[in-house]
Amino acid sequence: MNSVGLRVDQGEFVSVVGPNGAGKTTLLRAISGLVESDSGTITFEGRRIDKLKSYKIVALGIVHCPERRRVFPDMTVFENLNLGAYLRKDKNGIAKARERCFDLFPVLRERGNQMAGTLSGGEQQMLAIARALMSKPKLLLIDEPSLGLAPLLKNKMFETIREIQRSGVTVLLVEQDVSVALDISDRIYVIAHGRMAAGGTKEELMKDRDVREIYLGI
Repeated sequence: MNSVGLRVDQGEFVSVVGPNGAGKTTLLRAISGLVESDSGTITFEGRRIDKLKSYKIVALGIVHCPERRRVFPDMTVFENLNLGAYLRKDKNGIAKARERCFDLFPVLRERGNQMAGTLSGGEQQMLAIARALMSKPKLLLIDEPSLGLAPLLKNKMFETIREIQRSGVTVLLVEQDVSVALDISDRIYVIAHGRMAAGGTKEELMKDRDVREIYLGI
């Protein structure tokens, strides 16, 4: 992946779309410190972060909700949530964050003592996002949250993510469903062959016939 440049302003909902293998997941992993960048810089709130360890990046407020959920299957829902708050010391804040997660995803309260590996795919995705929220993120990176979900559940998931963004959390989303990304995002970037092919609002992208037909398939 190279020649990729993007910005996410505070409070925005920004999506990255593109074909499989284009570099979308690698982009998120680079931001969160899970892979090291060979060149270029990544800055957050005016500070360069591309040389920091991932746990230090989390402490700054960048939290990564990875592709395919990656919950801890042999731990309960409550235990998974508690791990999300591992770096926090404010007990009252942690308790409030947990209640907020249960408000967003009521089924997690019902499944609290259930092993995460026995949850449905949709419930595991809810848990993965809730676990990320327990870290009190300023910037939430979400990778393919709709993967494998039924249409109704997918729509509900995106409504909830939009609600999270409206509450003050900046969101950078990687999503395969282009139509959904266009509808819910403030701005969208298109990555192809490891390069940034286009970027802008839905209206701006839809005005460009080449972008619309070649990259968005619309």
